[in-house]
Amino acid sequence: MVFEKYLTWQQNAVDDKDLVNELKSMEDGDIIDAFYKHLEFGTAGLRGVIGAGTNRMNIYTVGKATQGLAAYINSISKNGKVAIAYDSRIKSDVFAKHTASILAANGIKVYIYKELAPVPMLSFAVRYLKCDAGVVITASHNPAKYNGYKAYGADGSQLSPEASDYVLDIMNKVDIFKDVKTMDFPLGVSQGIIEYIGDDVVNAYLGEVEKCRINPQLDLSNLNVIYSPLHGSGNKPVREILKRIGVTNVTVVTEQEEPDGNFPTAPYPNPEIKEAFNCALELAKTVKPDLLFATDPDCDRVGIAVPCGNDYRLFTGNEVGVMLLEYILKCKKANGTLPKNPVGVKTIVTTEICKKIAADYGCEMRDVLTGFKFIGEQIALLEKDGQADRYVLGFEESYGYLSRGYVRDKDGVNASMLICEMTAYYKSIGKDLITVLDDIYKKYGYCLCVQKSFACEGQSGMARIAEIMTNLRKQTPKEICGIDVVEFKDYKKSIGTNLETGEETVINLPKANVLSFGLKDGSSVIVRPSGTEPKIKIYVNAIGATEVEADKKRSDLLQSGSKLLGF
Repeated sequence: MVFEKYLTWQQNAVDDKDLVNELKSMEDGDIIDAFYKHLEFGTAGLRGVIGAGTNRMNIYTVGKATQGLAAYINSISKNGKVAIAYDSRIKSDVFAKHTASILAANGIKVYIYKELAPVPMLSFAVRYLKCDAGVVITASHNPAKYNGYKAYGADGSQLSPEASDYVLDIMNKVDIFKDVKTMDFPLGVSQGIIEYIGDDVVNAYLGEVEKCRINPQLDLSNLNVIYSPLHGSGNKPVREILKRIGVTNVTVVTEQEEPDGNFPTAPYPNPEIKEAFNCALELAKTVKPDLLFATDPDCDRVGIAVPCGNDYRLFTGNEVGVMLLEYILKCKKANGTLPKNPVGVKTIVTTEICKKIAADYGCEMRDVLTGFKFIGEQIALLEKDGQADRYVLGFEESYGYLSRGYVRDKDGVNASMLICEMTAYYKSIGKDLITVLDDIYKKYGYCLCVQKSFACEGQSGMARIAEIMTNLRKQTPKEICGIDVVEFKDYKKSIGTNLETGEETVINLPKANVLSFGLKDGSSVIVRPSGTEPKIKIYVNAIGATEVEADKKRSDLLQSGSKLLGF
């Protein structure tokens, strides 16, 4: 069957010369990996390695997904409209224009950004232009060989499970070479069925971001920052928002300023890892900034570093989220803008210390599954009840933040602005962010977190991930690193079990392939396969009486948890 698919592609995949050449040069192992399955379409859309095959990102797999999306849109609207954005990745512009051509051929009005744009700007455009759906071509922070296709609903959130199932059902019926309608892109533009998104939309978006300021009277002109867009889409909007709020001393990392899908200076364009900051750290030796920060290629996430003696300290996503939460609640309370019964939202793998901070300010902290779409759902629920102003911050440990509901996805432009303002605020009262975080830990206790991913690529890798999760369910560990497991949560079964009493509770969240092990000392270990990459992840929350104790426990739990998974 695999080799039959390969021969079919050799005969029919002739519209992209790169694919034609790749198909000719494939060996048996390449063929199996490229054709053993279809790229899965879910609420996160598609993501995979760029290349030829049903298990790859190319104009044909993109076309099949878009034909399914077109069918969904036409099922819910007689005059369907879709917004499209793309980042700097290899073939992103090609896939975006191909998507536009297919939607237009299916009678759907298309609005497409005229240059690369961040994910949050796509979410905003969907809502602002009253579209039925949106698409952004990106693979976020993955290495250069990847690309992806993220689909959004009319609310600006990633496509709902019901909509995704509809698209997938159509995709399963579509012949990838015969049933995908298309039209010439320039013809679509000349006929007006494809329209470029104008500066009015961009300015409206930036205006909403600017409204997110916590201390708009604060003078930010003394703040000295280094910024890297990591060859991605954040360069223009981030620099513009900083200009608007008065951050004038901005040094951009020249080597990483221009869009480049090969990411020559950052093979892993991920602001979570230190290597992505190498160029910025070198520049910092002469610039001496108060803050350096980087956004990932699709500019929905931000990583930061600050001076620490003669070096620089990189903060985790949990640490930045905790500081932002405390800053927002404290300052809003001080200036009288904190809403009654405020609401914060975090994912289940995000640090628990924020619940203590929230409680101090009378803020409800809601837990949701991993994925910012679930934070978006909580914003939508508040908006539906006429309580949108109660929402103050949503964040996840993977460096995603959003402080208002004008979009329904994490926003690196919003976060960049808030982080700069927060840094300037504390600088104005003689504090740096290291001191701020230390003060938070001293007040609320040491809860130190770490996440580690284990790559399991290809058919054998997927089988291994499934086997690991099955074994953990069958043989639930009684202890991890010598600490008793007292609570086991299986989010796939929506059941939490107290292992000391045997009492079971219902988990009121959508089902997900996630396992959580609560330890007797309050620490926890959580295991989940990635929803977008061929990886399995482990998350550790370590509780200690001192920083040294919590740090050692974090290291020990990570080591024991990794062994538990077989790594």
